[in-house]
Amino acid sequence: MILKSLKSSFLTAVLFLTLVSGASALDVGGVARVVQVVDGDTVMLGTPVFGANQVRLVGIQAPKLPLGRDGFKKWPLADEAKAALERLTLGHVVELRFGGRRMDRYGRLLAHLYVDGETWVQGTMLNDGMARVYSFPDNRSLAPEMLKAEAAARAARRGMWALTAYAIRPVVETPGLIGGFYLVEGVVLDAATVKGRTYLNFGADWREDFTVSIDKRAMKLFKKSGFDLLALKNKRIRVRGWLKKFNGPMIEASHPEQIEVLD
Repeated sequence: MILKSLKSSFLTAVLFLTLVSGASALDVGGVARVVQVVDGDTVMLGTPVFGANQVRLVGIQAPKLPLGRDGFKKWPLADEAKAALERLTLGHVVELRFGGRRMDRYGRLLAHLYVDGETWVQGTMLNDGMARVYSFPDNRSLAPEMLKAEAAARAARRGMWALTAYAIRPVVETPGLIGGFYLVEGVVLDAATVKGRTYLNFGADWREDFTVSIDKRAMKLFKKSGFDLLALKNKRIRVRGWLKKFNGPMIEASHPEQIEVLD
């Protein structure tokens, strides 16, 4: 029991030091008090920052609430994620820090939040299993740190990672998952670039089997990061994204952090 406690304390300390070092790469954008929590990844500020009061916690995705959307089914653990964010932020002064695009098309600020200038909200939500990593090509700051926090929660089966709904899916299950956001694992059987687009194929028939597609713009980001997509052939990888139907099941990878090489 003592050893387990010491191990937990050590991992927490390592995570804290990692988060602090990563935070220095962000631009401080202002402070305000959180007066409302909308859901597990969105809060309202009492005073505007850069003309906006609503903040979408950039880089993470918490289980979703309907929020008035007709026909939208509440995701498992959505209420718990909102409650966790309320405990972290509601009534507290938060510092907004930016590492990429600052506002989305809905007028929401895209920021990392730090409670009292210290506790990284995204890192805490991920480490507690109340959110998963959801980065974008124009907002990739702290993605490696966020992936580490998510991995720690998954290894301990905390929060989302204790539920089948959020389990990592094998490639064979993807035909039945169209329209959802998933983490998918499998071995790349072939990797090829055709007409400026790279395809990672996971089955013998690309017209039916799961594929990861990377367009020309995204390929530049992979190349800049030293990521050789064609070298993924015969490698086991994990890819995250929205599954769509294009021939077979497909995920569009727009930036390197969507793909993790497992061996």
